[in-house]
Amino acid sequence: METRFIADVMLGRLATWLRLLGCDVEYFREIPDEDLVERASRGGRVILTRDLELTRRRKARNNHFFVRGDGYKDQLRQVVEHFSIDPFARILTRCLRCNEPLTGIDRSEARDKVPPFVYETQRDFRSCGGCGRVYWRGTHRFEAIRLAREMLRDRE
Repeated sequence: METRFIADVMLGRLATWLRLLGCDVEYFREIPDEDLVERASRGGRVILTRDLELTRRRKARNNHFFVRGDGYKDQLRQVVEHFSIDPFARILTRCLRCNEPLTGIDRSEARDKVPPFVYETQRDFRSCGGCGRVYWRGTHRFEAIRLAREMLRDRE
């Protein structure tokens, strides 16, 4: 069973990169610590944090991972290694914006949601059921995979 996370407000870039790798990561730009801890408890999520005060809360004591890296690249390597995440098993299967799993959609559904050039040159599209954002296999996908490989190269 995959580990589900909730990241504190200091870890927005880490949350995005973990989502890119297919991890289920809730993230809110503004959320009081007590609400974050309660959401983690109710949702069976591990708290990713850099906040020592948060780790001292009763409900967070045994349900957090203290991220030590200063930059998101180090943080990503640390979380991937600690939780034994296969970084490329589910890459680009979640919405980077709202964390929902992506589902394949019929090409005709994407027509009015993507630029004309993209519609003409792409055949496969995925959509987020939460925010409606549409994804396709463009150059951004290959660049994201390249960057992820580069950041995680110490693991390979």
